[in-house]
Amino acid sequence: MFERFMPKLRVDSVFDIDLDDLYAKGYRGIITDLDNTLVGAKAPLATPELLEWLQKVKESGFKLVIVSNNNMDRVSIFSNPLNIEFVHSARKPSSSPFRRAMGLMGLSSDETIVVGDQMMTDVYGGNRLGLFTVLVLPISIGEEGWGTRINRQLERIVKRRLGKHGKWLEEEKNK
Repeated sequence: MFERFMPKLRVDSVFDIDLDDLYAKGYRGIITDLDNTLVGAKAPLATPELLEWLQKVKESGFKLVIVSNNNMDRVSIFSNPLNIEFVHSARKPSSSPFRRAMGLMGLSSDETIVVGDQMMTDVYGGNRLGLFTVLVLPISIGEEGWGTRINRQLERIVKRRLGKHGKWLEEEKNK
């Protein structure tokens, strides 16, 4: 039951994702969360390091769409200056925002990666559609809202259950 929350890949941050390897495996699009995945939850704009990574994503041949549960103002202020398409107020883990993002990119589930910092929303939502899911460590937990804090408590329960069955080992990250 808890396997549906397991990401296909765990890394510290988006910067640790091997884009060339994933492209070679046939992936062409990235659906990424915004808050605590690309930047801290209160950071309005991309950092210089993130700008470099976004350029590498583009140069590697990937399409990218941000899918966020946050509101239009938050997501548009971040995305519009970068000319990145987005889906706001997504209500992840619902399937519809992921489908919408794939539609914006013109890609199928076999060609799409989901990157996020939450098992309950990003990973579970992506896994439900058969997408390749990547879990990153949250950038700034202290800035999270109450809903995310509840999700983090649920994640701890899921991780413990998976750990009891030998499916969640902290040292497996980056594999």
